[in-house]
Amino acid sequence: MTAIDAWIEGWRRVWRAPALVLGMLAASLAFALPLALVLRGMIAGHLGPSLAAEAALRGVNWDWWQEFAAQATGLATTFGPHVIGFAAPLSNISDLLDNRPLATVLAGAVAAWLVTWSFLSGGLIDRLARNRRVGAAGFFMASGVHAFRLIRLGLLALAAYALLFRVVHRGLFDALLPWLTRSTTVERTAFLWRLALYAVFGLLLVGVNVVADYARIRLVVEDRHSAIGALLAGARFVGRRLGRVLSLYAVNAATLLAVLALYAVVAPGAGRGGWSTWAGLAVGQLFILARVAAKLQSYASETTLFQDSLAQAGYVARPPATWPESPAAELVRGEAAPLV
Repeated sequence: MTAIDAWIEGWRRVWRAPALVLGMLAASLAFALPLALVLRGMIAGHLGPSLAAEAALRGVNWDWWQEFAAQATGLATTFGPHVIGFAAPLSNISDLLDNRPLATVLAGAVAAWLVTWSFLSGGLIDRLARNRRVGAAGFFMASGVHAFRLIRLGLLALAAYALLFRVVHRGLFDALLPWLTRSTTVERTAFLWRLALYAVFGLLLVGVNVVADYARIRLVVEDRHSAIGALLAGARFVGRRLGRVLSLYAVNAATLLAVLALYAVVAPGAGRGGWSTWAGLAVGQLFILARVAAKLQSYASETTLFQDSLAQAGYVARPPATWPESPAAELVRGEAAPLV
């Protein structure tokens, strides 16, 4: 199976599981909504019944925004011009590459989301690997079975990411980059050196991400109990099929870039209130929906490639989880022992 074949089959599996896409969209909304309501209260409290509030209803009030940003603390510091339209994903990418720390309250929310994702990813991979409906009970039972194993695996991956950001990133951009550009007088040359180091750091991130992905897949599909064993097995799989693995990763990354490019074209600006605000919200939610679908497709296509290489389509070692029936159901079918 080629990378394109796996990519196409991944989309087929996601298409057959719309409940997964809608469910993950609802889960992300459930995490974001409380933070949005808290921020809304901060903004409303600062505006109050003032002329600035009336101006904000008609469009962006830049003077008030600067005043609000000057006194903002905690969650309020996240409310800046970068939250408008396509600037939001660009800001996230920039913060990642430059290793900028998150606000404390936001970091807590991100950590909670990562734990939730680790819990749900067992059910997601199990459903996508089986490529057939398992029901809500089967999904959550699979999530529960693999939850602590995936959390242990996530902690190992987190340690690798921490090493990259705390040691490698600082070595590249705080030590090596100043040394490379210490005698440079042309700004373009310094910029090219920075791009080259971004590429090196990005490749290291991709390497950790790919190994972690296939470790999760092997842990769930093969019903592995050891997180370290799954990580080593994932690394072996990547190393022995490096060409196809990287080709598939490149195709999946291109898909995500296409989603970002489309959002860049249609993403609204600040708007002037009324229907334009609701239209902007709808476009934003469609973008999140497409991003969730692309993430699930990445899991599905990688699972497809793994099954084609080491097993068979739809192979999962663990029997499908079923909710236990009551003794009454067994009596109806005549399967229970007679009551004597």
